Amino acid sequence: MLAHRPPSLGRGLSLVRVDFAPVHRQPSAARVAAASVVSVAGSLAADALLVAIGTVIFPATKGYVHFQFSDYAKLTVIGVVIACLAWPVVTRISSSPRWLFRWLAVLVTLVLWLPDLYILVKGQPPKAVAVLMVMHLAIALVTYNSLVRIAPVTAAGPDSARVPVDLALRPA
Repeated sequence: MLAHRPPSLGRGLSLVRVDFAPVHRQPSAARVAAASVVSVAGSLAADALLVAIGTVIFPATKGYVHFQFSDYAKLTVIGVVIACLAWPVVTRISSSPRWLFRWLAVLVTLVLWLPDLYILVKGQPPKAVAVLMVMHLAIALVTYNSLVRIAPVTAAGPDSARVPVDLALRPA
């Protein structure tokens, strides 16, 4: 993509497996859309389940403002949609998209824990904040797995149209 990259940029991109030269087929738009719907629905379901479990385990958190569906749903949908838009981009810039996307998910989850830690420091109930942090982790797990499994990249070539890259034989 960049004809003359500075060596340090090239090493940095290589370290995070961004090579702009994928050898796989991109996931279809229909599969990405389906994975996106599953990601949003699954993340909202996981959030609701975790709130229900959290309020049973920690009864003092019942009625906590951030456990209201309207409070967490809009942020969940926004975050998941951003991740769903990122997956096709990652598949276009990396020959190891699952690896890169997994590490991006970890990084984003850690960054999204920062506001949780901030509200904890500002005096929010620790048990409620712990549930919020688990919700962020669950959203990452649901979204990552939905995208890479429902909308996988596939090996290039006429005989491998539906074989996920992870299962196809690739040179080391």
